[in-house]
Amino acid sequence: MDGILSGKTIVVMGVANQRSIAWGCTEALIAQGAQVILTYQNDRLKQSLQRFVAPDVPLIACDVADDDNVERAFASIKQQYGAIDGIIHAIAYADKATLEGDFVNTTKAGYDLAQNISAYSLIAVARAARPMLKPGASLVTLTYFGSERAVPNYNMMGVAKAALEANVRYLARDLGPQQVRVNAISAGAVKTLAVTGIHEHQQLLKLSRSMTVDGEPVKTREIGNVAAFLLSNLSTGMTGDVVYVDKGVHLS
Repeated sequence: MDGILSGKTIVVMGVANQRSIAWGCTEALIAQGAQVILTYQNDRLKQSLQRFVAPDVPLIACDVADDDNVERAFASIKQQYGAIDGIIHAIAYADKATLEGDFVNTTKAGYDLAQNISAYSLIAVARAARPMLKPGASLVTLTYFGSERAVPNYNMMGVAKAALEANVRYLARDLGPQQVRVNAISAGAVKTLAVTGIHEHQQLLKLSRSMTVDGEPVKTREIGNVAAFLLSNLSTGMTGDVVYVDKGVHLS
């Protein structure tokens, strides 16, 4: 169907299951006419995707923990599908021990792991994809309010998200002359696989819902709709920004 992304090819990284924000984004992109390419980390996740993703949606292996793997993944995408119009980076990970208790007890290993997967990976992806990004292309990553406030038990992930948002600004500056934009969506708390890894996540979800302006949690498709806008030609004046899609939680 025709939409604001008709004729565009978008890579979506980070779909874990049908409840993930990345999947809400994928559905929104397809609804707006985009050709979507999904990446997956390992065979287990590939098998999971094959249970609900349409057979005509390409699946490409990409483990962002390994720079060479990222380079190979995007080389494969370029070889098979040519230049691309955008990327959604919805990848984050922190060891469970860094998501509970006192942040002061974070170990160097836990700190490095969260930063590498959740923040540095955006740089690796942008670098690998840069030669195949069309003029006017757009990169979108996912962040959360815990980058700005000390949210209970978000701990190390909040620090990693703060780094991710800084990466967005510097990448926007570097890729701007190539007419490539980089933005982040600060999404409201949604019950995803990632959120369930946070200690006492039910309390976090309940608190977040109580802080929305209409008392209802944001939906993954609502987040996806904003991602579609940021990947479209309607948002060519926006780069280096963090856009809130949390139904007003950040206002409190």
